[in-house]
Amino acid sequence: RTGVFPQLKYVKFNCLKCGSILGPFFQDSNEEIRISFCTNCKSKGPFRVNGEKTVYRNYQRVTLQEAPGTVPPGRLPRHREVILLADLVDVSKPGEEVEVTGIYKNNYDGNLNAKNGFPVFATIIEANSIKRREGNTANEGEEGLDVFSWTEEEEREFRKISRDRGIIDKIISSMAPSIYGHRDIKTAVACSLFGGVPKNVNGKHSIRGDINVLLLGDPGTAKSQILKYVEKTAHRAVFATGQGASAVGLTASVRKDPITKEWTLEGGALVLADKGVCLIDEFDKMNDQDRTSIHEAMEQQSISISKAGIVTTLQARCSIIAAANPNGGRYNSTLPLAQNVSLTEPILSRFDILCVVRDLVDEEADERLATFVVDSHVRSHPENDEDREGEELKNNGESAIEQGEDEINEQLNARQRRLQRQRKKEEEISPIPQELLMKYIHYARTKIYPKLHQMDMDKVSRVYADLRRESISTGSFPITVRHLESILRIAESFAKMRLSEFVSSYDLDRAIKVVVDSFVDAQKVSVRRQLRRSFAIYTLGH
Repeated sequence: RTGVFPQLKYVKFNCLKCGSILGPFFQDSNEEIRISFCTNCKSKGPFRVNGEKTVYRNYQRVTLQEAPGTVPPGRLPRHREVILLADLVDVSKPGEEVEVTGIYKNNYDGNLNAKNGFPVFATIIEANSIKRREGNTANEGEEGLDVFSWTEEEEREFRKISRDRGIIDKIISSMAPSIYGHRDIKTAVACSLFGGVPKNVNGKHSIRGDINVLLLGDPGTAKSQILKYVEKTAHRAVFATGQGASAVGLTASVRKDPITKEWTLEGGALVLADKGVCLIDEFDKMNDQDRTSIHEAMEQQSISISKAGIVTTLQARCSIIAAANPNGGRYNSTLPLAQNVSLTEPILSRFDILCVVRDLVDEEADERLATFVVDSHVRSHPENDEDREGEELKNNGESAIEQGEDEINEQLNARQRRLQRQRKKEEEISPIPQELLMKYIHYARTKIYPKLHQMDMDKVSRVYADLRRESISTGSFPITVRHLESILRIAESFAKMRLSEFVSSYDLDRAIKVVVDSFVDAQKVSVRRQLRRSFAIYTLGH
């Protein structure tokens, strides 16, 4: 957006010959108002603008851009210039989602004509009304515009789903159903999508409710696939890569307006993802200076700008899910996490959950993964399944003469038994349809604000003290007060999954397990088994 300029509403002139006041003349078009003669003395001037009786109004230009989540893949977001007048000036900030009602006009632009070599008209919108879309209006007690809307019937369905005893496991299983395994990553992503509850202490100090997640692991472990899934599922998500994103691209930048020659402010990925999720792939490839620029956004959830005479603060209330590769390409289990990745302690402590993904050789697990991948390819093939199965059996029948019928029957029976086991397992935890899950997540984020009530605070204190002690003795990344807040945030996200108004001891136990598992998995292999035994009292049975 530009600064605020005065624009003529109506103008009055003084005739310097007879002293009479001419006007008012209303400014409607883009052309300057000129008068040809005085109505009193009939002279042709000179005339001067009467500064006391001429009325001005505020004028501002803003650039409206399509929300990143609504743009189809492969197309750049379209943008349009909007003119704000009078009381509409400074209603919105960069990064906010707004709905503008106005008059669509064309405007003759000489610069465009000179550039293109033929007459071109620039189009603008003259705004009559501007409304902000609010994400969490339930806290503020005001009615806002919402991207997603749901009917009463859908709301009843949400409540019905939430009463299922295994709803949390069902939601975790529904995360990225096309990716096999990685339950710890899916749990972390589910917690981040639902989020905690932001708090404001005495109106002075705000505590973030968003959950930041770091995925660190070997190549080919579906990290980028998980990020792409979140981009499609979250109601507002912005995707960036560490290699292609600079500090100004992530936070905010200033640019010179070609028409007014004034410096204007443009929000980056974190500002555009306000009240949503910002996804950063190849996080380890970012420059250190660029990475330090997001420190403030990750904890205070704001971005302070002081450039080209513009001093302001933009909101960046978003979760950050980042994916990184370890040093040397593969994770070395004999070293702790801090030595496996070139990230500093300040940025590691800002992540609530650290997921270490190792590509280990396990014959049984590899066979299950291969079966899952092959079956998913077979299911998604454009040909008719029945025709293909019939042809398969026919081919098998023809080759049975050569190989022996007993061997073929044994293969078919083994495959049938395996498919039956897999189908039975799928029926036990049937995933929620993705369209319904998206609405369920948005409903929980905007309507449910669970309270911390009658919790076992002694247990949280004991876990925190134990984690602090072990982090110093093992020499891994330090445990700070931020991790204590992380336990409470994750417990709130589990309560949101159940659409509950209060955080239960069950939610707290699951949150402690997530944080403890995250801490233990980040240790070197020599101390991991001992730590699992030490923390078994907190993790067993959940």
